[in-house]
Amino acid sequence: MNKTTPKGPKKDPELESPVSADPQKSKRLLSIDALRGFDMLLIAGGGTFLVLLKGKTGIAALDWVANQLTHPAWNGFTFYDFIFPLFLFIAGVSLTFSLNKGRSLGLSKATLYRKTFIRMLILILLGILYKNAPITFFEPQQIRLGSVLGRIGLATFVSTLLFLNLDFTKRLLTGLGILLLYYAALYLIPVPGYGAGDLSIEGNLVGWFDRTFLPGRLLQGNYDELGLLTQFPALCLTLFGTLAGEILGRAWLDHRKIKYLAIAGIAVGLLWSLHFPINKHLWTSSFILLTTGMAFLFLLIFYLIIDVWKIRKWAFFFQVIGLNSLTVYFAYSFINFNYTSEKLFGGLYAPLPEGWQEVFQAFGAFLLVWIFLYILYRLKIFVKV
Repeated sequence: MNKTTPKGPKKDPELESPVSADPQKSKRLLSIDALRGFDMLLIAGGGTFLVLLKGKTGIAALDWVANQLTHPAWNGFTFYDFIFPLFLFIAGVSLTFSLNKGRSLGLSKATLYRKTFIRMLILILLGILYKNAPITFFEPQQIRLGSVLGRIGLATFVSTLLFLNLDFTKRLLTGLGILLLYYAALYLIPVPGYGAGDLSIEGNLVGWFDRTFLPGRLLQGNYDELGLLTQFPALCLTLFGTLAGEILGRAWLDHRKIKYLAIAGIAVGLLWSLHFPINKHLWTSSFILLTTGMAFLFLLIFYLIIDVWKIRKWAFFFQVIGLNSLTVYFAYSFINFNYTSEKLFGGLYAPLPEGWQEVFQAFGAFLLVWIFLYILYRLKIFVKV
């Protein structure tokens, strides 16, 4: 990981994006960084603030939003389940522009493979650090190997291999094939003591595979939702993201193709869920198709508003977050913004009831995060891998 102070806006920390910090001076797409920033907003304190409002305002709509920002216990779906899949999808969109730029500069496939592979290793190591700090070096069995960053790194590496060797249709079919094989595996491979087709918390194939082959600590005890087998359906989100990136890059905007893929993903995902439940813990194939369809729609909406209709001022708030997504992800782990919020703003909300104090403390913490990222933006400092 390195830190740069470029003369002009550089690429974002997660994956190179077709977005410029100054859209008037670039043909790159502002909408993708804005969409990434919207996604990171819910990770960077915005979600916490809204969840803490639940039951305090008497406004049913706010309570509904708060309920959408928590994960279901097992089967089911809320908007919060969409956050990480959307990030994986955006990684694929950005990857398309990054690889096309590399090829236009004359970089060989081997060079692009090597760069993405090294990046994958760095993200895996950073993910282990993030999930385990302080790392229990003398108790390796307590170290969790599964991580968000590791999953992003692996998904982008595999998607790089497929993007550089398969066309649009073959990549689409490859992704669908992976989802079908994953579905077949969970229903046909018997789990010792439970048999085949058991999708319960205790008896599913994913959990048995993690308990048997994944060293270290499993987050949920008997399985880890960022474990081994779930890598396969998860990488399909990034692979499908490359399809969206190719549509934007080659056709500028193909309404029909994006619309058809979005509708198909949502419709098939919902229909498939009648037999194969939507489940983020297992990253079921129905869950992948549903979130892929939603991601296509969100990308289309952001693109139309920001890059086609040129309604951009509102997007700056999200862009500041999206250009330093890796920074904000790590900042929340290593910097206690809640403590600073209490020290700076505690006197303002001290007269309020205790339940409201935590709401304003969370809001103050998020405000500090955004100011921190804005300062980096103004200094043109963007942390990337």
